[in-house]
Amino acid sequence: MKLHTATRNVGDVAVVDCRGRIIFGDETAELRQLVRNLIGLSPRIVLDLTQVDHIDSNGIGTLVGLHVAARNANGVIKLAGLATKVKNVMDITRVGTIFETYDTVEEAVASFAAPPVAKAG
Repeated sequence: MKLHTATRNVGDVAVVDCRGRIIFGDETAELRQLVRNLIGLSPRIVLDLTQVDHIDSNGIGTLVGLHVAARNANGVIKLAGLATKVKNVMDITRVGTIFETYDTVEEAVASFAAPPVAKAG
């Protein structure tokens, strides 16, 4: 299924609801353009991947590129609702280690308000 997106705001967090596949072609190009535009408007973004049933290497590359673009703009992208297949791809490629991931959008949004955890050192 082609990727469909819808954007909404929850407080000061932009949430991008994704449905379909994040694969090479129009899907990744459209997602890339949408999120890059959002980065300029909101430094806090959650990608809701609950309804994403497939992601390929180009999709992984797109997410990594968006992560870098957000960090360069002092922003953060968090992921929510990874289906088992998507989570497996993220784990195999180790891309899951660069993103904060949450079971639900609500948890991801709430994490922006949580105080930073102090590291022992």
